Parts: sequence; structure tokens; C-alpha cells
Amino acid sequence: MTQQTTDARPTLEAVAARAGVSRATVSRVVNGGAGVRESLAERVRRAVDELGYVPNQAARSLVTRRHDAIAVVIAEPETRVFADPFFALQLRGISKELTAADSQLVLLLTEGRDDHARVGRYLAGGHVDGALVFSLHLDDPLPDLVRGAGIPTVFGGRPSWSGSPWDGPYVDCDNRGGARDAVRHLVGLGRTRVAHITGALDQTSAVDRLDGFRDVLVDADPRLIVEGDFTPAGGERAMRELLKRCPDVDAVFAANDLTAAGALRVLRAAGRRVPEDVAVIGFDDMLPVAEQSDPPLTTVRQDIEEMGRLMARLLLRGLYRTPSTPDATPVQEPPKSVVMPTTLVRRASA
Repeated sequence: MTQQTTDARPTLEAVAARAGVSRATVSRVVNGGAGVRESLAERVRRAVDELGYVPNQAARSLVTRRHDAIAVVIAEPETRVFADPFFALQLRGISKELTAADSQLVLLLTEGRDDHARVGRYLAGGHVDGALVFSLHLDDPLPDLVRGAGIPTVFGGRPSWSGSPWDGPYVDCDNRGGARDAVRHLVGLGRTRVAHITGALDQTSAVDRLDGFRDVLVDADPRLIVEGDFTPAGGERAMRELLKRCPDVDAVFAANDLTAAGALRVLRAAGRRVPEDVAVIGFDDMLPVAEQSDPPLTTVRQDIEEMGRLMARLLLRGLYRTPSTPDATPVQEPPKSVVMPTTLVRRASA
């Protein structure tokens, strides 16, 4: 059996000969250009299928000025990304939307400062059409690196950092409003010693959820607020600290479901019944965590997968709007930021 070589692959000229059209016509059809009658375009598409023609991406990029690739930049180490279902859900939403648009997903993670510089060089190197960036931290250099790369970008989460303000689109949920709903529910259950385990407070989502907690409990005992880091281990550490500081705590609002799962383990080990002794509410409604907790977790739902899809949709809309030639006219308004609503999902823990 002989192996097909690069030279044996069908060419643009071969497709043109099979379809009985010019090479320029084939190029326009293959690259998504306009101005080709549907009958001719159909002949070209049929010839492409019959010959198994695959466009040369480098040559195509010269024509379209597009790479059909989108960078997804997560400002977290891989150990965190692959252990947290939040990222899997958001990536699934992004992937679905990019696949539908025939664009490739290029995943870039940042382990440390050297990785930030590497990501910045890659984005500025003309390898991708745009970037989706999320899980930023307050002192993160990524926003300025992305701005320097000069490519269309959509952020996941309300951006906030020490550099220049970001005026581009982002997708977030109503973190503050969702937190208020959770705490009001606990107060409505008659709980009087309501604690909060925060997320990492160098991230806007954690700060917004803490603000929502304080909106309801303006005079909360400061000892009832302990900082976590959005992980189960962080939830365990914070819950131990809460029990040490305030043994009479009777409710906990955790910054996310993973934190709540860690808190539940500590409460169980300490002999505290949930919800009889301590009611617990999380945030995210990640079903593998919330439904399999013991007891099942009451939580604030944000549609994580849909948020990923919206990020990709906003970016693609911006790319579609961006002219491919200097005299082209934008076809629609710039994409605007989206803040999605949240919903309290009641289960057995509160």
C-alpha cells in the first residue's frame, strides 16, 4: 500500500478543472467570498468533495486575513483548570460555539510570570484571530499584554485590575445579586449566625459575592467572614477556622460549590448536622458537585456553559464586524457586555 504524499494531494487547479471554472472562482468559494452564482458554487463544492481537497491554511490566511483559530487564555495553572468542573463547563460552551463557526480552540494556561510573557508573544505573533480570557486576578498582566497584542478580546468575568481600564466586552453573572439571594434565604430560615467563606479576594467574582453578603448583613460579625480560594481544600480550612472562631455558627454561604463541599466535610467530621445545626449554600450549581454532596447542596445557579458560548459569540460577532479591507464598512454595532441573571436552587442543605 502506498502512502499519499503532499505532492499527490489535490490542488486548487485540480478542483477548478473538475468543476469547469476558473481558479479564482474556486478560491472565492473555498474562502467564503461573495460574487459567485449558486450553481457555480455548488459545482465547486461538489468537486471539492469528490477530490477530497483540503485548503492550505497558510495560503487561505493570506487571502482572508483570518486564521480560523481563537486563543482561550485561562489565568490559572493546569492543576487548577483540570480539577475544577467550572472550567470544563465554560470550555465546553466555548468549544461548541467555535466548532459551529469552524474555528479552532487554542488553549493557553498561565503557571507563572514567564508564562504571561509567552502568552503575550503568542497573541502578538499573528497566530489567532482573537482571544477569550478569563479567571483574571487583580495584579494580572494579561489585560495589558492582550491590549498590546492588538487582537479582538472578550473577557470572562467583570474585568478589574491595577492597569488601564478595560472598555471592551465581557460576560459575567450577577454575582452580587446571587449572593444577596443566598443570604436572604438563610436569614429567612431563621438563622442568626450566618458566615461567609469567600473566594480569592483578588478576583472580582469573590469581591462581588462578599459585597452581596454585606448588603444583607450590614453589621455582620467580622469573625464570621473567612477568606477561601474557591477550592475544596480552601473550604475545609476556612470552615475549621469558622468553628474555632464562632462555634455557634448556624449557617454558611460559601463562595462556590467546591468551597461548600469542603465545608460540608468539616461539619460532618465535627458532628454538626446539615441543615439542622448548620445550613449551607454554595454558588455555581455545578451538578456533579451540588447533586452528589451529602446532603445535596442548595446553591446559586449561574449558567456556566452558556456564559462560555456567549463569550465566543461576542468575539465572533466582533470579528465579523471587523473589516477585512481598509474601505470595508462594519456590518453591525460593536458587541456589548452581558451580565446574566442567577437563580437560587433549593436542595437539602438549606
